Amino acid sequence: MRLALCQFNPLVGDLRGNGVLLLADCQRAAACGADLVVAPELALWGYPARDLLLRPSLRQLQGQVLDELAAALPTGLGLLLGIADPLPDGNQPDLSNAAALVEAGRWQVVARKQLLPSYDVFDERRYFRSGSGPCLLEIERQGRLWSLGLTLCEDLWVEERIAGHRLAGADPIAALQPLKPDLLLNLSASPFSQGKAALRQQLAGAAARRLGCPVVYVNQVGGNDELVFDGASFVVDASGAICQQLPCSQTALAYWDWAPAPPGSEAPLPPPAVLPGPEEQLFRALVLGVADYARKCGFQRALLGLSGGIDSALVAVIACAALGPGAVQALLMPSPYSSSGSRSDAEALAARLGFGQQTVAITALMGAFDGALTPALGAAPAGLTAENLQSRIRGTLLMALANQGGQLVLSTGNKSELAVGYCTLYGDMNGGLAVIGDLYKTSVFQLCAWLDSDAARACRRDLGLPEAGELIGAAIRLKPPSAELRPDQRDSDSLPDYALLDPLLQAYIEQHRSPEDLGPELNGMDPALAQRVYGLLRRAEFKRRQAAPVLKVSPRAFGSGWRMPIAAGP
Repeated sequence: MRLALCQFNPLVGDLRGNGVLLLADCQRAAACGADLVVAPELALWGYPARDLLLRPSLRQLQGQVLDELAAALPTGLGLLLGIADPLPDGNQPDLSNAAALVEAGRWQVVARKQLLPSYDVFDERRYFRSGSGPCLLEIERQGRLWSLGLTLCEDLWVEERIAGHRLAGADPIAALQPLKPDLLLNLSASPFSQGKAALRQQLAGAAARRLGCPVVYVNQVGGNDELVFDGASFVVDASGAICQQLPCSQTALAYWDWAPAPPGSEAPLPPPAVLPGPEEQLFRALVLGVADYARKCGFQRALLGLSGGIDSALVAVIACAALGPGAVQALLMPSPYSSSGSRSDAEALAARLGFGQQTVAITALMGAFDGALTPALGAAPAGLTAENLQSRIRGTLLMALANQGGQLVLSTGNKSELAVGYCTLYGDMNGGLAVIGDLYKTSVFQLCAWLDSDAARACRRDLGLPEAGELIGAAIRLKPPSAELRPDQRDSDSLPDYALLDPLLQAYIEQHRSPEDLGPELNGMDPALAQRVYGLLRRAEFKRRQAAPVLKVSPRAFGSGWRMPIAAGP
């Protein structure tokens, strides 16, 4: 049996458009001799569809699109895809997260998801009821009856020793064991986070060994709001070894010819494919997130403030890879405190990448604000007030240009800054998308070092970036971080060194720790400093609630998976 793995990029809520994309892939697959096309979880809706799932008109449209697919599907080809299946008993929730088999002239629900995640960014229990298993599909192809075990995304995540967590409830893999399926299929919509692609392969390998059969894993690809789905679909054989690997962060239609080996013989396997390294996976995910956020929200061009610092430089590189340098514009907004090196570094970066840049100095605007506010304040703005005014002037200029030109403003703050509130509401936080808001400052340095290394050349070439020489540049990478809002300012004047700060933040944010239970992990750090950082994290919650959507690339990002109260006790 020839399977086609359909790693496609849906637009959330565009059921008819997604159906058209699926049909086109099915027609290509049929022309290549495929027997069954396997598409991701909730493929018609796009994941996550959130409250669009509650709209009766869209539910009705889903049935129409499935009927249209069944009528148009080439004879002899099956399409297995994820749908939202209405449950007619009047109880709530009234949907199941299901898989449907579409064949020429008909379609039917063949599996329902059993483990419904409601942690991190997931909220499936708001919309779905759990199915009961096991889910087994028997189909006849090539003169043989094939027994296919079916699971949807979280149903595969039952090995706590691998995943680090396990939802309470059924074990869909254990339920399939006595049925001895020939093959296990998993339809997924699993968002990217660093290290997750390898984790999925380990989970599939464990399921393959338990069932004694290959596992086909098909994942959604594309950016949907703050989530990036990296695809990276694959097939493992019965021993858990990779025998087919699809690309990361790209649409793909790949084929796997499944011919079980007779007892005592060995079936030849294609050369094992490998995933790219962690830095490339991360960079490609960020590029895809920006490209799809712009495209799916109707933006063709992007604008960012370019300071000559490493954060804005990285965002500029990502934007050029995502949209092309001709669609990227930067605004330089020097103040009396901006160093000549920062200006020249920013201009050199724009020249290397080939994007447009303009300069609007803010010195005169700062003077006008001082003059306007002095009567009300009794003195000219000073200290933090004056610094925030500079940031807000810049934010206002960016939004004005974006309004006039119809551009998407990309904010350039990193996760360390968002965590401790080292950012200004209505200033540097302005924008439609926070591109690196889930990268700690130390991670920004690491990714930029990789981009400037020979190891990134092939990826740079593939994404249309200059292949030779530095992209970010040593002058930007090696300078001490500074917001340049006062003379000789350094980030270290207000914050601990990032090498100390970021591990603390990681413990607080991703491990749910508090200063009191860090203990020996402080490694000699002043406990008062750990407490201060924790206090900054808590007090900055009101800022994060008003921030632009943050592209999620870590296990726990600020956004829909971060649900902290603003007003709360210590």
